[in-house]
Amino acid sequence: MSDKPSLLIGGNASGHFRMDASMANRHGLVAGATGTGKTITLQNLAENFSRLGVPVFLADVKGDLSGLAAPGRPHPKIDARIQQLHIADYQYRSVPTVFWDLFGVQGHHIRTTISAMGPLLLGSLLELNDTQSGVLYACFKVADDNGWLLLDLKDLRSMLSWLADNASELKSEYGNISSSSIGAIQRKLLVLEEQGAEHFFNEPAIELDDLIKTDFSGHGLVNVLDVTKLIHQSPKLYACFLIWLLAELFESLPEVGDGDRPKFVLFFDEAHLIFDGAADVLVNKIEQVVRLIRSKGVGVYFVTQSPTDIPEKVLGQLGMKIQHALRAFTPKDKKMVKAAAASFRQNPNLNTEQLITELGVGEALVSVLDAEGRPTPVEHVYIKPPESRVGPLTDAERAEYMMRSPYKGRYDNTVDRESAYELLKQKAERLAESTAYMEAQQAAQKQAHQEAERGAKKPAARKSTRQTPIEAMVKSAARSIGSQIGRQLIRGVLGSLFGKR
Repeated sequence: MSDKPSLLIGGNASGHFRMDASMANRHGLVAGATGTGKTITLQNLAENFSRLGVPVFLADVKGDLSGLAAPGRPHPKIDARIQQLHIADYQYRSVPTVFWDLFGVQGHHIRTTISAMGPLLLGSLLELNDTQSGVLYACFKVADDNGWLLLDLKDLRSMLSWLADNASELKSEYGNISSSSIGAIQRKLLVLEEQGAEHFFNEPAIELDDLIKTDFSGHGLVNVLDVTKLIHQSPKLYACFLIWLLAELFESLPEVGDGDRPKFVLFFDEAHLIFDGAADVLVNKIEQVVRLIRSKGVGVYFVTQSPTDIPEKVLGQLGMKIQHALRAFTPKDKKMVKAAAASFRQNPNLNTEQLITELGVGEALVSVLDAEGRPTPVEHVYIKPPESRVGPLTDAERAEYMMRSPYKGRYDNTVDRESAYELLKQKAERLAESTAYMEAQQAAQKQAHQEAERGAKKPAARKSTRQTPIEAMVKSAARSIGSQIGRQLIRGVLGSLFGKR
């Protein structure tokens, strides 16, 4: 037996079937109809990686994978499979597990920010047309240019409202910002909020390093993201989260090249949701990241019903293929079976197309990469049972694991720091205060002007017409001067007044 690290997938009459761990960063596919054993295979692979010291991130669609945190229990079918495969060192044991949840209910709250999501993924999430996407890109650019953080949905809504109010001033630098496009984006944000997205777009954002950990014994941490609610309530948000996580890992992790095992492995269940309705530019981005992220030591495994759910340019990057049974009831089903069989390197001893429809539960057609990176001929393999519990934890057990989690309290409480919403609110308040001050000044000036105009039109004050007794006597005397008697009287009176005769 080789000392090189490997993963025991299962076995057949020829012996155990293993995958070279050094090829595990070349990605993989687990496919098959509902109820054929995909979850068991995923659980077995996660255990294998964990015991090799490789941290794992996986999405738990049905809630069954929480059983990774507890030791398995004897069962007649498990016992029979162990004897069939002659696994001598099989033992019931758990793996170190941490639970996560975008809603913060079934696990630690996992979040990111609007800025981190970016306009490309956010536009896909909101299903925007080209014009609306252009406005969203302008929104992010204006926020960046002004240093306004877009952390949560209220930041984005405030930013869009501000763009609408200032569209004419921004047009020369950022292009036409249509009010109808902004209205459409705002309505779609309301729908997204109704689906619970406000729980995801917030802080504290998840630290990727917290996902890539080992325990004290050197086993890789298995991060289980509960999406039982999310997958039905907002499948588009689930898909965008997975793409965001993949892109963030690619951007943040250093180059490590090919080692004897991966540094981190991700399992994306219900992978068809990632590509359903995705724009070509987004699919091209995913293909590019999948192709290049292996140099960061990251392996990506897509779990879905049929290989045809994965675009060909992505499917061509997947080195390991585990195909469980498919059903061929319609012409479309038969075409899908034929395509699945054609994706393998053929084995002359197997009728692959026929066998795909005849596989039992826990059986699969498997091809991996050899030490030279070449696909091995397809083999009919009986999948090894997991050593951890098959089935979910109880609510009490999950609560106990949450209490003992190394991340207890780190992500529980939302932090709302100053960002675009607060800054734009302050800006609006300052503008309102300035406007009120200017209006008061203008009103005071207008009132002063009106009072000045009224003062100019008012007639000058008239002197009093009342006469003193002396003035009346003088005027009366003056009227008498014309006569001889009057002249004499005046002279007598005046001479008497001034002391002369």
